[in-house]
Amino acid sequence: MYQEQELLPVSALQHLVFCERQWALIHLEQLWVENILTAQGRVMHERVHEHDREVRDGIIITRGLPLKSLRLGLTGKADVVEFVAVCVKDGREGIPIEGQPGLWKPVPVEYKHGKPKVDRSDEVQLCAQALCIEEMLGVSVTEGAIYYGRPRRRHSVSFDEPLRAATEEAVLRLHYLTREGRTPAAVYRRECNSCSLYEYCLPRATGGGKNVSKYLQQVLDELDIE
Repeated sequence: MYQEQELLPVSALQHLVFCERQWALIHLEQLWVENILTAQGRVMHERVHEHDREVRDGIIITRGLPLKSLRLGLTGKADVVEFVAVCVKDGREGIPIEGQPGLWKPVPVEYKHGKPKVDRSDEVQLCAQALCIEEMLGVSVTEGAIYYGRPRRRHSVSFDEPLRAATEEAVLRLHYLTREGRTPAAVYRRECNSCSLYEYCLPRATGGGKNVSKYLQQVLDELDIE
């Protein structure tokens, strides 16, 4: 079990799985630069959290639910957790809610401004939320969803064993790299072009083991600056 002071943000897992260098620049070096994509994403999350709780079409919708797992060493907030009514016989997946009859199954929903990624970074982040909810509420969370702003579509996510294993592995990696406190070298990919930290990361210059000092000297030489 982790101590309270050792808890790391659930959201860091998405950065870590997507790009370990991006994670380090944000969470170790405290760099954050907002571009049009991150600004639009921030606005989307602000809208999601405008109301704490509502009931719609028989579903109880809770926004900004605090999350914590001492087993995984994680803390954070869920964008949305939908509570869906379940049969009493499915008690493992349902919990009672004050003022509401029957049992209710939690379904975490994460909102993303962009489109689905090639990797599983978004799914790992969502699965980590599910693992936190399981520990907090003592209930099995079998599925969740990610709503992507482009194209406005909801993507269902099953928390199967491979995804759970990948999430647990990412959590261990997160704590290991945090203890190491070292920023990994850059590896240039096409996705780098839309990253708000591109100018700080210099993936084309430093990727593949390139030396940053040599790159900067090359730029100065081209500008005839000594």
